[in-house]
Amino acid sequence: MMDGFALGTDTLRNTGRSSASSSEDDVKSARKLSYAVPCSSRFRDAVLEMAAEREVNVGDLARSIMLTLSPHTIKGATDPGEPAESDRETVVLKSGPSAGKPWRRKPRLQVRLPAGHDVVDIRKALGIALELHSGDREVRLESTAAPEWPEIVHELEEKVARLQVTIATLAFEPLKNGVRTQDEAMHVLGFVPGARPDSKTIKARYRMMAAIHHPDSEFGDHARMSQINQAMSLLRNGLL
Repeated sequence: MMDGFALGTDTLRNTGRSSASSSEDDVKSARKLSYAVPCSSRFRDAVLEMAAEREVNVGDLARSIMLTLSPHTIKGATDPGEPAESDRETVVLKSGPSAGKPWRRKPRLQVRLPAGHDVVDIRKALGIALELHSGDREVRLESTAAPEWPEIVHELEEKVARLQVTIATLAFEPLKNGVRTQDEAMHVLGFVPGARPDSKTIKARYRMMAAIHHPDSEFGDHARMSQINQAMSLLRNGLL
């Protein structure tokens, strides 16, 4: 097997099998490939240790990342990279003319995954898995339908601006000579002409008006607040 290449399982078949049986084998073969992922010895050992700790195989680790994160995110991740020139492992060949002889090769991970994956992306996915395992990276789940914060802030600013215009439009104009009569007091507090609300309603209206027009509030106005207090004082002396 060459570095970075993937070989399908069950690629050697008996030629005497029926075409139907061969087709079934083709489907099974296409489902999983064994990818040789070159990597440093340290990276390989860390991945194998994590897989053993989680009681899964290396393919499961890579697949979990690929199912959780988008291909774009994985491609944008840092590649743990190939091993250095001095980083090699020695294996004994088990078959072929050189069977029994030692062979120095790049360290690698054998990863079984469906066909169509890129070896570098598999290595990146395993790197992300290691970072998640060590706590150096975390995954946050967010709704893709939710607007971005700048959009939310802009929308709220527009609502506040419209609210300011509405309040300015609906707010009473301060009386030139101040509040002198009961009808003027009712007008300042926003009651219709001729209205005679009870004391509970008047107090509730005063609290609402004061919250809007108090100089310390966002929509505050000193002149209006002064006349609201005059109106309340007049009504308290006359009615409440």
